[in-house]
Amino acid sequence: METATAEAQTLRERKKAATADALHRAAMELAIERGLTEVTVEAIVEAAEVSRRTFSNYFANKEDALLHGERDRLNQFLLALRRRPAVEPAWQAVRASTRSLFDEGGDPDPEWVAQSRLIRRHPSLVGQQFARHASFEEDVADELARRGADRMRARLMAAAFTASLRVGTDVWLERRGEGSLSDEIDQMLATMGERFD
Repeated sequence: METATAEAQTLRERKKAATADALHRAAMELAIERGLTEVTVEAIVEAAEVSRRTFSNYFANKEDALLHGERDRLNQFLLALRRRPAVEPAWQAVRASTRSLFDEGGDPDPEWVAQSRLIRRHPSLVGQQFARHASFEEDVADELARRGADRMRARLMAAAFTASLRVGTDVWLERRGEGSLSDEIDQMLATMGERFD
């Protein structure tokens, strides 16, 4: 009985994830094709073939749907960081977690690149992204504090980490994706890590 319940929960979770991904993809495709200002929630639900109510169960607005992929990537990083050995120094755990995500998924696909460029062109997306990054930074600081860093040092490391991600990504996008994003970010982390080693 417990196995059947667990399987049903897993199936529900997969269906929910698939619906959220479908809405995100529809929002991205429409925003790239038409421009963000021309995209409506109604157009997104029509493209994803779901109801307006379903959309509201997953996202607050079109910006939230557009940033869904990024939220997933940030959550994947936190999971990777939590899986690192407890004895590993905090900054080494940050670098290793970042590398492991790129090792699993490789450098970003063209959709991610298009999304990143789209975000940078629209203040409403930048604002939501900034709020999301602030929350993510707190989560990273909490995890680093659990690893033994005092609270101030944990907050500094988390801020340095998010700054390294942002600057590394910006530099890579400005060069139109030349070279490896993972190498660019790792170089930023290595430079910043000199302050924490």
